[in-house]
Amino acid sequence: MSIGAVLAFLRDDFPEVTISKIRFLEAEGLVEPQRTPSGYRKFSPADVERLAYVLRMQRDHYLPLRVIREHLDAMERGETPPALPAAADTRPGPLEEADRELTASAEASAGVRLGRAELLAAAEAGEAELAEWESYGLVAPGPDGGYDGEALQVARLVAELGRYGLEPRHLRAMKAAADREIALVEQVVAPLRRHRNPQTRAHAEATARELATLSVRLHAAMVQAGLRIRS
Repeated sequence: MSIGAVLAFLRDDFPEVTISKIRFLEAEGLVEPQRTPSGYRKFSPADVERLAYVLRMQRDHYLPLRVIREHLDAMERGETPPALPAAADTRPGPLEEADRELTASAEASAGVRLGRAELLAAAEAGEAELAEWESYGLVAPGPDGGYDGEALQVARLVAELGRYGLEPRHLRAMKAAADREIALVEQVVAPLRRHRNPQTRAHAEATARELATLSVRLHAAMVQAGLRIRS
C-alpha cells in the first residue's frame, strides 16, 4: 500500500492521523516500509498492523513510543508484552499531560532534523504562522537552518493553542517564564559544566535535564491546583 492508501485505511479508526504522523513514526523506527526504486514507500499488511497498534496504544493507554517499541519487540520475539494500563475514561490532567509531553519531546528530539517545509507539514501550519512564531522567539531554527524534535514539539503546541484563540503575542509571558527557568537551571549547573572532570560535566547535563523536568512538572501542578480552586 502507498502511504496515501495507508492513511485512508487508518483514518476510519484514527481520524487524527496524518501523513506527517506516519512519517514521524517511520523516522522513530516503529515501522520500516520498503522503498521502490524511485523512492516511494510501500507498506505491507504487517506494517499497517504495526501502525494501528502504535496509534491505539497512544490513544487508549497514553504509552510513550519507547514503551510501545518494547511491546512490539517483545511480540516479534514471540513473547507476551507487559500488561497494559486500563484505558483512560477521561482526558489526563495538566500534570499527566506535562509528563506525556516531556516524554514525547525527549523521544522526538533524538536525532530528528527537519527542514522548514517538513516542520510546516508536521505542525500542520502555514509559512505565515511559522514566521510569526519565530518573530516572537517561540520557535527558532538551528545554525544549519533546520529544526530539531524539540522545535517540532513547540510548534505543534503553539499551533494547538492557536486553535483556542491564543495568538503568539499571548504566549510571550510563557516564553519569558521559560527563559527565567532556563536561567535558574544554568545558575545551578554552570559550575559543574566548567569542571575539568568529564564525569562531572556529564553529571551537569543530567542535572540540567532533571531540573528542567521538575520545573515543568511544578508549573503543571500549579496550573492544575489553580484550576481546581477556581472550579
